[in-house]
Amino acid sequence: MTDPWQDTSLPTDARVADLVGRMTLAEKVAQLSGIWGVDPDVGDMAPMLREALAAGQRFEDLVRDGLGQLTRPFGTDPVEPADGLRSLAERQRQVVAANRFGIPAQVHEECLTGLAAWQATVFPNPLCWAATFDPDLVERMGARIGTTMRGLGVHQGLAPVLDVVRDLRWGRVEETMGEDPYLVGAIGSAYVRGLESTGVVATLKHFAGYSASRAARNLAPVPLGPRELADVILPPFEMALRAGARSVMNSYTDTDGVPAAADRALLTTLLRDTYGFTGTVVADYFSIAFLESLHHVAEDLDEAARLALEAGIDVELPSTNAYGEPLLAAVGAGLVDEKLVDRALVRVLQQKCELGLLDPGWAPVEAGDGPDGAVDLDPPEARAMALEVARRSVVLLANEGDALPLAPGARLAVVGPRADTPEAMLGCYSFPMHVLVHHPGTEPGLEIRTVREALAETFEVTSALGCPVLGGSDADIAEAAAVATDADVCVVVLGDRAGLFGNGTSGEGCDVADLTLPGRQEELLEALLATGTPVVAVLLVGRPYDLTRQVDRLAALVCGFFPGEEGATAVADVLAGRVAPTGRLPVSFPGPGSTQPSTYLASALGQRSEVSVVDPTPLFPFGHGQSWAAATWDDATVVGGPEWATDGACELVVGLTGDPEQATSEVVQVYLHDRAASVVRPVQQLVAAARVDLAAGERAEVRFALHADLTSFTGRDLVRLVEPGAVELRVGASSGDVRSVVELRLTGSVREVGPDRVLEPTVTVVRG
Repeated sequence: MTDPWQDTSLPTDARVADLVGRMTLAEKVAQLSGIWGVDPDVGDMAPMLREALAAGQRFEDLVRDGLGQLTRPFGTDPVEPADGLRSLAERQRQVVAANRFGIPAQVHEECLTGLAAWQATVFPNPLCWAATFDPDLVERMGARIGTTMRGLGVHQGLAPVLDVVRDLRWGRVEETMGEDPYLVGAIGSAYVRGLESTGVVATLKHFAGYSASRAARNLAPVPLGPRELADVILPPFEMALRAGARSVMNSYTDTDGVPAAADRALLTTLLRDTYGFTGTVVADYFSIAFLESLHHVAEDLDEAARLALEAGIDVELPSTNAYGEPLLAAVGAGLVDEKLVDRALVRVLQQKCELGLLDPGWAPVEAGDGPDGAVDLDPPEARAMALEVARRSVVLLANEGDALPLAPGARLAVVGPRADTPEAMLGCYSFPMHVLVHHPGTEPGLEIRTVREALAETFEVTSALGCPVLGGSDADIAEAAAVATDADVCVVVLGDRAGLFGNGTSGEGCDVADLTLPGRQEELLEALLATGTPVVAVLLVGRPYDLTRQVDRLAALVCGFFPGEEGATAVADVLAGRVAPTGRLPVSFPGPGSTQPSTYLASALGQRSEVSVVDPTPLFPFGHGQSWAAATWDDATVVGGPEWATDGACELVVGLTGDPEQATSEVVQVYLHDRAASVVRPVQQLVAAARVDLAAGERAEVRFALHADLTSFTGRDLVRLVEPGAVELRVGASSGDVRSVVELRLTGSVREVGPDRVLEPTVTVVRG
């Protein structure tokens, strides 16, 4: 006879309650943390486990009371996928056999650019997702990633990053989806829907305010007011929670002196009581221990465990520092009520129950789908998806004199630090840049072409380095200039090297003081421009850079951000004209004075002014992007007249007619301008967007149903309001390219709205 907790016919709550009642305190606490690593005999995959074994402890002893999670069994060292699958299965069998209830561990991995594992597909970085302005495509990509993870027995993915960019100098800009909360929320929610559709738990991070640190420094204090938090930082999390995310990860930072890992108002009052979240809150790696060692709000790990548990962190990751012996000691000393342990435990076990980990007969994944149990983590359908996203994300910033597409038969000089290296395509959370850099000599396990290789398939190409990302010599720059002189067109590929904690120019811990191109790349660009050969610049970057001194002299400028393993093909397809550029900027490119970056969400005081010599006007605005052809836009209209009830919706209609000779793709962007509000508002803010693909000469009508809730903001009393008054809907191709303005008046009484408000428009495209 099975116990009630094993009875799959019973409700989850009943099963979990029965199991909790049977567990000792040690068994409860064991479910609230994990172990980093799987197999101590494979490289450096499991340093924490190896240390334990060296002290005379066996893995079975470590898990005799149970185990909450296994940390990154595939994402710590380069392990053959089939070997990793076998090792994980063996560890899960050991976990099940060792603990009294036979409960397996929940397995998590990073998945910001696809599953972070050796030989797994590297998809474009999140900035590229946002540049597509195509949630449906991103949802399909998320599902593809989730399918791979679930096939390996991985239950949870640590993505997406929903931090809204507040300062472009921050190193982790590359991990974000840009500077606009609506776009971040729409694209992030799409990824969540895709990942969760496969049964993999999506983890939202970093909750909340990580990207708003002082001077854009990583893991720094956050000078964040409650209104900016509510109106800019939190909406993407609200949207993604509605999309079905089942886990949230706390931010490392402190806001107004309170670390997020110890912030009950954030992790419990707001997240659970207000938003209604019922999933798990997992600690960003080591953040509970940081309460003692970094924030100094705890005297020891016992107190750190108490603060985090009281705040609402359910699971300590990546391994046990505080939610082990320190937590047991704190409960034993009466410093922590066991009811708090039970509260976290119930959430952990409910999720394990949802994942089938409490079901009788559960068994680990034993082998892959291929012949003899082989595992292919980069199948053709995944590469095709990576290519589709990469192509959709390439942004044509400028194209003077129609220099692009390149003329057939053109002789190209392909130069620059990112022209002939596969790593130019990859962000800091891709497996090759995150893990393989610590294993020199190990093959990447993937075919990743370079821009030079991709262009050489179509054009006659000569090449030279010019300079590395950092450093270089005068002789190398001169060599590149000489190569450019003998070419019809020079394609210079500039950008970042992704890395961690100072080992790159972009990535976690790779913050910068200003937005000039790294190293001597600007010198190289000037030398190439001096040759008189038309110069097409391609940027493979983790953040925008200041190109104001060169842009008017470039023949064309293209941005690919970090476009993943198929990025070179995508860039070459655009340059050669096989594919039209369709990407739009999710972040503004800075204008002069790049030591004072600003996002487009500035208020009137944040715009250009005669009382300051610093001009924050961007070189290329948020939403900008060109193509070979453009549709003809009709003036936007509103169905039903200029009055918009504060508790109702208006219908905005925009007509488009495709170019008569070729297909076009437009992103219709709708910005709200509040003429006068009770608090200072951004001059304009995106409230809706729709990508519309048109065949040659095709006619389409885009209809946006915009609820008045989309105009809401946090008022003087810190209550979210919809206020009556005059507003404008600015419809255009970017925040700086407004095609028509519709004047409306919100009518009715002031309305208070909460987390149940309408967060997104309804968009309908009618063709013909």
